[in-house]
Amino acid sequence: MQYIGFAPEEGALKGSRLQVKAIISHISRVHITPDTPHLTVVQYARAVALLLLGGTMCPNSSGNLVSLLYLAKLEDIVAARNYSWGSAVLAFLYRELCNASEKGKAAIGARCSWYRFGPGHASFHFVPDLPYDMESNVIMAYAGDFNPQLWRSICPLIFYAIVEMHHPEWLLRQFGMMQNIPDQPNTRGMSLHKITRSNRTGTDWVLQHILYITRWQRRYDTVIQRQPISNRRDTDRGYWEWYTNITRHFVSSSTDRRVKSGYQPGDAPVLQIVTQQVNTLQTLFQSKPVDVEGIAN
Repeated sequence: MQYIGFAPEEGALKGSRLQVKAIISHISRVHITPDTPHLTVVQYARAVALLLLGGTMCPNSSGNLVSLLYLAKLEDIVAARNYSWGSAVLAFLYRELCNASEKGKAAIGARCSWYRFGPGHASFHFVPDLPYDMESNVIMAYAGDFNPQLWRSICPLIFYAIVEMHHPEWLLRQFGMMQNIPDQPNTRGMSLHKITRSNRTGTDWVLQHILYITRWQRRYDTVIQRQPISNRRDTDRGYWEWYTNITRHFVSSSTDRRVKSGYQPGDAPVLQIVTQQVNTLQTLFQSKPVDVEGIAN
């Protein structure tokens, strides 16, 4: 009632989580006008922010419950804009992508966007990733609100219990820079995946992750810089051979019983399945069929 202006009906609260429909119902009944009291406007803003954070950007796997954990960060609605919400959401997305790769995983919380992933991430598209357009209308519209330099910072991304490393050095072509062969991934960070908020009520996450918070505070010192390129195919010598050798161009369908369980390279049966799906889509748009060799190349 104090933070968002209403008390949920019985049954709308599940522990420390609130039903999404309860928030939507409340918001739909509030009409903001020039004469609306300031407190009502602030409570409305908190309710909208809570819905965006817990219902859209960092949802749970059910998709219909929002954690009230975020309300503490929204108490001062003006100061809330100074938090690095973008890095927090990215940490949440990275963790959910990791969780999604586990065998038997049926659902994840993040609203994943399965494209524009480079080395070190899964790629689910046929179009090569392109460098960011730093002069796009979207970026220019918010030019005063963020620092694109931080996009190239090798640093930890922190979201309460979650700590995920940000590795722009794996994706330098997306920043219009010369890509080299990256170092072997450091698997020591995998132990962080065992740390969750489950059964950790009252944990001081600042104290728990003080080492990574200190590294985050020094994020401007770890911005990577490489030689700019005009042709996105320009890389260090040997990079494409390395990339081709370690990259799986196709991921087998979990419903395809002709291949073993788990991730498999794109062998002939899987290649045929992919080709059939692409041809089906192209038929709908009255396009020419795709030949198998074309996809393989």
